[in-house]
Order: sequence, then C-alpha cells, then structure tokens
Amino acid sequence: MKYTQLGRTGLKVSRIVLGTMNFGPQTDEADSHRIMDAALDAGVNFFDTANAYGWGANKGRTEEIIGSWFARGGDRRDKTVLATKAYANMGPDGEPVWPNHDKLSALNIRRSVDASLARLGTDHIDLFQFHHVDRATPWDEIWQAVDVLVQQGKILYVGSSNHAGWHLARANETAARRGWLGLVSEQCLYNLAERRAEMEVIPAAREYGMGVIPWSPLHGGLLGGVLRKEREGTGAARSTSGRSADSLTNSTIRAQIQSYEDLIDAHGLAPGEVALAWLLSRPGVTGPIVGPRTADQLASALRAVELELSAELLAGLDEVFPGPGPSPEAFAW
Repeated sequence: MKYTQLGRTGLKVSRIVLGTMNFGPQTDEADSHRIMDAALDAGVNFFDTANAYGWGANKGRTEEIIGSWFARGGDRRDKTVLATKAYANMGPDGEPVWPNHDKLSALNIRRSVDASLARLGTDHIDLFQFHHVDRATPWDEIWQAVDVLVQQGKILYVGSSNHAGWHLARANETAARRGWLGLVSEQCLYNLAERRAEMEVIPAAREYGMGVIPWSPLHGGLLGGVLRKEREGTGAARSTSGRSADSLTNSTIRAQIQSYEDLIDAHGLAPGEVALAWLLSRPGVTGPIVGPRTADQLASALRAVELELSAELLAGLDEVFPGPGPSPEAFAW
C-alpha cells in the first residue's frame, strides 16, 4: 500500500479509502468484518463512514458494525484512521425532523459526535466531517463547537463533504481568525465522468492545503465496465441500477462509455481499476473512496494503487471525458 499525508496535516493515510456505506444494507456483519480485516491486512488504514449509513429505519447500523469489528481487538482501532460524518436527520424516514436533530448547530454537532462514539465503541473520531452545507449556521458557531470537542479529545481533525469552493474558503478563513486549524479535507463527487469539481472545489482545496477524497469514483458503476457486463450477463442488474440505468438510456452517454471501454480494452486493462488509477494521478487527490460489497471488489481496488497509466492512455481518457479546463477561464471565456 502507498500512503500520503492528509492535506497539510501530519496524518498519514492510505491512498485507497475504505468506504463502508454498503455495510449493513448490502453486506452483512460477518462479511463486513472480513472485508475490513482484508483491507487492514493490505495496509488500508483509512476507513470512512457516516452516522446515517444503514439508512431508513437502520440509520447508525454501519457505525455499529464498525464498532463490533473494533471490539474484536487485535489493534484494529489503533491501526485505523476513522472518519465519520454528521448532518442528516437520524430520526425515522418520513417523519418530521424534531428541531435541532439535524444539520450543524453546536447542539446537534455535540449530540451527533456523542452518538457516533457510542455506536463505534471508541473514545475519539480521527476525522469528523460535515456531510453537507448548513446554510443557517454560522461558521463561528460551528468552530466553537469543534473547539470544545477537540479539547475534550473526542475529535482530532475536521473535514467537509459536498461543499462548494467558496464554502471551503469561508470555513477556513473563519477558522484562521480564531487561530484554529480549520478544514483539512473535502469529500466530493469526482471521477472521470464527473469533473466539475476541477472548476473550483479542487483548486480551493489545494490552495488551503486540504486533502481531496473523491466519492463515487466509478460514477455509480458506469466506469466499471458496465457495457461489457451487460453483454456478458455478469452483474448487469447491479451495474445498471440507479444512476447507471438512468444514464445508459441516453444514447450520447452510452456511446461515451463504449468509447471508454474500447480504449481500456485496447490497453488490456480493467475499466474500474483505470478509473481509480486516474483519480490517484490527479493533483490534490488523497485517495478515492471505494465501497466494496465483496472481498474480490476490494482486491480490484487495491490493484489500482500500483497501476501506472501511460501518457498515451491519459491523453485518450481526456479525449473521452474532457475536463472543464482551468478556472476561471473555463467559465469566464
């Protein structure tokens, strides 16, 4: 495994981030434990979760599964850089949200951290992330809540997720005025097929020394060889669900994905591994989040860390999936 610093911090993390969103809804507890063991054995030390994972009536279940894995001992917790998130309403779906039971008020931040610590069975969170932007809560209040939690030893670092570039700037400038470290990472939607983050989010993150942690690196399965699986009848139902199914009904997108798979086939490589390796080659990227449902999917992601993409292939990928170009030129003229 290869490692890098998380943004401007001294924290060293693996270049692959183990996403746990499938633990509970898609993968049972025993298999989830086996995947986490395999990841740790391979040197993956960066695990990402969120308080709402488990979804529906089972919100929090994913954190509980990680907590039961930590409880098995063997230095599992000590070897893991643990990241979780808060923002969402943790009450039953479909019911009105009770006041102060979601978003980023100082009250809900404290409540969310304490609840996550209990489910995870640990005394601290290494990276506490704001899962979404709270437009109603000022950053001074957010940082005051964080200051207290850091002093209590309950969280060490703070990151954001799904924030715009100007949100990152406002958050870090407010933190700087308070003499605080501020945001050290941004978790954003970023992959070959979705490169809008290059416009402002990634430049802002790099300017402030923040690590970039892309989620959905295969764009809902579109970049994982979906058309090949469709033809071969291997995993087609899973690969063409959700975002993939909607996108593949668009003839232009379908042709683009076919060009991508043809390019990868010409180089004798696996589409999903190339998509991950491309992200690993991008400036500012700490590591993509992979959410394996099986040990085989984890093994494929691990191979991407060692994959070096040729200049010819990188140029070909840019032709198939052109980026927006440098900012502000990309939108100014």
